[in-house]
Amino acid sequence: MESRQTIALVLLGSLTLAGCGPTTPDEPTTQTSTQLPVAPGLPQALANKWARSCALCHIDGNGGAPRIGHAQEWAPRIAQGRDALLTHTIEGMANMPPLGYCMSCERDDFIALIEFMTGGAP
Repeated sequence: MESRQTIALVLLGSLTLAGCGPTTPDEPTTQTSTQLPVAPGLPQALANKWARSCALCHIDGNGGAPRIGHAQEWAPRIAQGRDALLTHTIEGMANMPPLGYCMSCERDDFIALIEFMTGGAP
């Protein structure tokens, strides 16, 4: 029974990470540190949620995600409005999974995280 649980955990982990892989098979990722990314200006609890979920794709642009600090990548999404960004975050869109991997995030967390990643634009 223990080996089945181990296999299930490995498969779950693999599926979890599949949603934000590199946009092309040959594209390298640049984040190699095991430290969590820093999220200045966010309360620590929210910064931890960002580092464990949003940062997986939004630092390097994995899976086509707009990168934090790159306004031109966010512009078309921001133009849709904050409600659309929030809906896409909660329901998922394209390569972004529902809830953006943040199963513990509440609506207000998502709003704050969106504002953080877009530079407060929406």
